Amino acid sequence: MGDSETFGVEKGHGEEVVSWLNDKAKSQSLKLEARLYGYAVSTTNFGDFEMFSWIGDVQNARKMVIKASKRFKIKIIEGGYKPKEKVIKIKKFDFAKVKKGDKTIGQIEFTASRFGNGHWEIQNEERH
Repeated sequence: MGDSETFGVEKGHGEEVVSWLNDKAKSQSLKLEARLYGYAVSTTNFGDFEMFSWIGDVQNARKMVIKASKRFKIKIIEGGYKPKEKVIKIKKFDFAKVKKGDKTIGQIEFTASRFGNGHWEIQNEERH
């Protein structure tokens, strides 16, 4: 079981995508539950995204989010890519791919404070 808060969908599609993900996972007996947590990020290169968290299997989450991107014809943020170096820092980092369907159109680097309950913020973004 895994979880991530660095997944997102184009702003305005959060409710329908999360509902669709949960219904699809239930109908296919997949271990995946997604929910919006009322947080949005704005990117310079890719637009605005509603962030959501999920609990379940990471492979199922990635596959389902890509299917949602194709079905609703929207951009998504596919997060949960951890940095390779194991250095203890004051901030935690997470990396995400920005996709439209199967195609990766960019990547985002998120940071959040290790202390307190801070939201993820965009540190860096890059178009492909």
